[in-house]
Amino acid sequence: MPAPKTANAKKPSAAPSDGSDTRRVIKKYPNRRLYDTTTSTYITLTEIKDLVMKREPFVVRDAKTSGDLTRSILMQIILEEEAGGAPMLTEEVLSSIIRFHGHAMQSFMGSFIEKNILAFTEMQAKVAEKSSGVTPEMWNQFMNVQSPVLQGMMGTYNEQSKNMLAQMQEQMLGAFGFKR
Repeated sequence: MPAPKTANAKKPSAAPSDGSDTRRVIKKYPNRRLYDTTTSTYITLTEIKDLVMKREPFVVRDAKTSGDLTRSILMQIILEEEAGGAPMLTEEVLSSIIRFHGHAMQSFMGSFIEKNILAFTEMQAKVAEKSSGVTPEMWNQFMNVQSPVLQGMMGTYNEQSKNMLAQMQEQMLGAFGFKR
């Protein structure tokens, strides 16, 4: 099916016919343009990032093959964010991730990273909940005064992360019949 000529052109949704998939469908055309089937408009990576930030479920599909391109679009957004100023991922972290691809520990590493990000997100939500009425100035003052407290929180988080990794190692060793 050729790409729509105008932003207002209607396109059928690529969701399964049984109605089981409620995610917003974004189609990627060979010309690299992204088309939001919900709003019937072309969108940008910035707008897809906004969907991520709003936690709106979506899937990116190849317009010709219907293949799932969501992960590659998310990686593209991360790449742009990393290149745009203050990178979050150091060269060492990126190198380590590359080294784990194809390694026997690849599946464990993916699970480890996911669990750590979820734990960090939970910790962040708790801090945000407790500080809902705090102004930016108050927050800066708090950060300067409470640095040891925050270091303690991060230490607790790091300890949980270390314990999670140890549990994964035990499970892996157990799966292969090894005991410590």
